[in-house]
Amino acid sequence: MRHIAVLDIGKTNAKVLLVDLATGEEVQSFRRPNRVIAGPPYPHFDTEGLWAFFADSLRQLARGPLDAISITTHGACAALVDATGALALPILDYEHPDPGLQPDYDAIRPGFAETGSPRLPLGLNLGAQLFWLEHHFPEAFAHAAHVLMYPQYWALRLTGVAVSEATSLGCHTDLYSPWEGRFSSLVRGPWETLFPPLRPAADHAPLLPDLARAWGLPQGLPVHFGLHDSNASLLPYLSEPGPCAVVSSGTWTICMALGGERGTLDPARDCLINVNAKGLPTPTARYMGGREFDEMTGGQLTPGAQTATVPLPSRHPDCGPFPGLVQGALPTDPAERSLAASWYAGLMTAECLALIGARGPTHVEGPFGANRDFAEMLATATGRPVIVGGQGAGTGLGAALLAGPILAARPERAAVLPVEALRQVAQDWRAKVAEAWATRMR
Repeated sequence: MRHIAVLDIGKTNAKVLLVDLATGEEVQSFRRPNRVIAGPPYPHFDTEGLWAFFADSLRQLARGPLDAISITTHGACAALVDATGALALPILDYEHPDPGLQPDYDAIRPGFAETGSPRLPLGLNLGAQLFWLEHHFPEAFAHAAHVLMYPQYWALRLTGVAVSEATSLGCHTDLYSPWEGRFSSLVRGPWETLFPPLRPAADHAPLLPDLARAWGLPQGLPVHFGLHDSNASLLPYLSEPGPCAVVSSGTWTICMALGGERGTLDPARDCLINVNAKGLPTPTARYMGGREFDEMTGGQLTPGAQTATVPLPSRHPDCGPFPGLVQGALPTDPAERSLAASWYAGLMTAECLALIGARGPTHVEGPFGANRDFAEMLATATGRPVIVGGQGAGTGLGAALLAGPILAARPERAAVLPVEALRQVAQDWRAKVAEAWATRMR
């Protein structure tokens, strides 16, 4: 296996990537926004627009060699499909506010000790989405033959095979017990028959013959069932010899610890247990880092500033390590604002890593991997080296690795080390945050 097409659906953008496993590099890419349709009946993802985008991209990739297809998507997303594989209901956008406002759901959801899922706002707990859909659209819900995690929905459309998979089920859904490796007590009841059997992310089925003919792809092309995007970023590091941390950056900044210090996770501070591609529990913390960064900078980085005042958390106080704190003012100068946003992201990421007991080097995948100011502050705030992966998102390579290993050694990545001049900036910010957090907790 060498040439792998990856369908990569992030919350903000969707991509089709061609990954060459001879080098581990993305050699071709297509991109479009991951559009949300306002309704009716509620805000939902534009699945048919994505399907047309995938079809067009794969037709273009068919002009060259292609050995397999793999899939990775954002979490907190599931499809209810009928017996024909068609959607019984549109796929709900997890940022729709109603699913997070169900007191009746709180009475039935399993606790953190069973699922590793904190109670999250909006529809970030997938169980809350299903509960909301069942109660608001009972007739359509009753026609569902399967509940499919988002990667496996696309696998069904490509192969006709319905499966469940642990990395997406284990992503703060309330639906899975990471320590037991099975569905949670919330599923073991009326919903249990809706979930297909569990299969590993690397398992595959052949592309449907009609699709292969229509798109010019080889008959029997394997389609891997796929995995959650943060776990795709984590997959290349599961064989690291010592402890390390992986930061997957995108709309969300997801921090995961491998071989870290064991401690008690605080679900109130957006800590949770993910399930990695080997099926093992993985301590995780997160905040909406990419979205906050874009909101602070307007999506435009302006270099040139040497110093800046770092704002306190958070622009999205319903999530992250400091819930309830509201961010202070930003510098007005564009260059200072860019630097402040980069340092803020580095400091917030360091707080997340501390909460999960991370040790060893920190590997940064995705957009923050191309931000030197972020990496220097993260290294300074943690006191550990930061290994940056550049602009390319690690999700694409991780998903491609489901098809096979990289065939050649990847070049060594440079380590970013702590910067003495930033230590005082980090100390001052932490002191101000601690004071604000103490006041918030009184």
